[in-house]
Amino acid sequence: MAELFDLAVAFAHQPLPKGNRVAVVTNAGGPGIVTTDNIELSELTMARFSKETSQELRANLPGEAAIYNPVDVLGDAGEDRYRFALEKVLHDQSVDSVVVLVCPTAVTEPEKTARAIIETHRMHPAKPVFAAYMGGKTLAAGASLLAEEGIPCFTFPEPAVRALSGMVRYARTRERPAKEEEIELDCIQPERVKEVLQKIRQEGRLTLLGSEASEVARYYGISIAPIVLATSPEEAVARAQEMGFPVVMKVASPQILHKTDIGGVKIGVENTREVKKSFIEITENVQRYLPKVVIHGIEIQKMMPKGTELIIGMTRDVQFGPLIAFGLGGIYVNLLKDVSFRLAHGLTREEIQRMLTETRAYTLLRGYRGEKPKDIRAIIEMIARAARLVVDFPEIAEMDINPVFAYSDGAFALDIKITIS
Repeated sequence: MAELFDLAVAFAHQPLPKGNRVAVVTNAGGPGIVTTDNIELSELTMARFSKETSQELRANLPGEAAIYNPVDVLGDAGEDRYRFALEKVLHDQSVDSVVVLVCPTAVTEPEKTARAIIETHRMHPAKPVFAAYMGGKTLAAGASLLAEEGIPCFTFPEPAVRALSGMVRYARTRERPAKEEEIELDCIQPERVKEVLQKIRQEGRLTLLGSEASEVARYYGISIAPIVLATSPEEAVARAQEMGFPVVMKVASPQILHKTDIGGVKIGVENTREVKKSFIEITENVQRYLPKVVIHGIEIQKMMPKGTELIIGMTRDVQFGPLIAFGLGGIYVNLLKDVSFRLAHGLTREEIQRMLTETRAYTLLRGYRGEKPKDIRAIIEMIARAARLVVDFPEIAEMDINPVFAYSDGAFALDIKITIS
C-alpha cells in the first residue's frame, strides 16, 4: 500500500521521465552509495554527465566534492551549493531525472535547500525531481515545503527509487505500438484435446499422465520428445525398439510429482536387456517408497541430446485468468527462481520477446561463452501455443513444461504436467 501511494503522488505531481538515466545529488557519501546501488538494481541507470557538466562542477565545488554521479556536495553544503549542483545536472541532456538527498549536519539548511530544489525544478519542469530528507523532525519543515510544491519527499532513498522506476516502466509501456498482432498458429486440434480431457474426467482423475499430456501438447503443435506408455516389461521393450535407443524410462503415476527422488526415472537406457531391468527396478522403487500409490505403467521416451533447459508454465489466477511463466528450467527452477510472467490472453510475439529478455535465461539463449545462439523463434512459438491451449481450455488449472530443451535449431519439451479442475 505504501508503494501504491508513493506512485500516486509521483504520477500526480511529476512529469514522466524521458528515459531511465538518474542523477543523484547528496551531502553524505553513504546514502549516495545506497541510492546508487538501488538504482543499479532497478530498471534505472546512473546518468553519465557531459564533459562540460563535470568541468563546471569541478571548477565551482570544493576540491573534496565528488563531481561524478553521485554528486557529493559535502556535509557543510548550504542551499547555494545544492542550487548550483542541481542546476548543472538538470541542465545536462544526459540526465532524465534527479534524486536529491539531504542529511542533517550542523550547517544543513532544510528550508532554504527545499526552496532551492523547488526553484531549480521550476526552471526544468520537464524532468522529475525526487527528494529524501533523512533527518526526521530536524528536517521536517523543509520536507513539508517540498510536499506542498508536489516534489515527492521521502524519509529514505529506496522508496524514491522505486517510485521513479515505476514511472519509467509506465513511460516505456506508453511508447509501445498501440496494436501488436497476435501470432497466427496452425496445426491446432481442439476437438482431439477435448476427447483426451473427457477421458480423464471419466476415469475420475484430475492429473494427466505424461503420455496423455504429450498428446494434448502435440494437438496444439507443441514440439515434444516422443513418449508412449507401457504396462509390462515386454511391451516396454517393443515400444523402445520402435522408438530407437537410447530412451528414458519414468514411472507413470499422477500421484508422484518428483519421480527422480524415489528412483522413478532411468536415463540413457541403451538396449532391450536394460529396458526390462529398468522396468522392474522402477516398479520396485516406487512400491518400496510409496506402496499405496497407483502405478499406470512406465513411460518410454526418446532421449534427446542435451540442450539449454527452460521452463514454460501456467497457473490460473481467479481474477486475471491464466498466467504464463518462462525461465530457466530443470531441477534448479525452484532454487534460481529466474522466471517472468505474462497474462495468456492476447499474448503477442513482441510481448513474449520482452518476457524472454527479463530473465537470465535470455543470456544463454543468445549464446554464452562461445556457444551457438538458440532458436528463440521456436521458443516464442512454443510459449504462444501453450498460451493458446490454456486460453482455449479454461479447465486446465495448471501446466508445467519442464524441461524444454532449446537448440540452435528448434526446441523440444521433455516433460509436461497438466492438472485440470
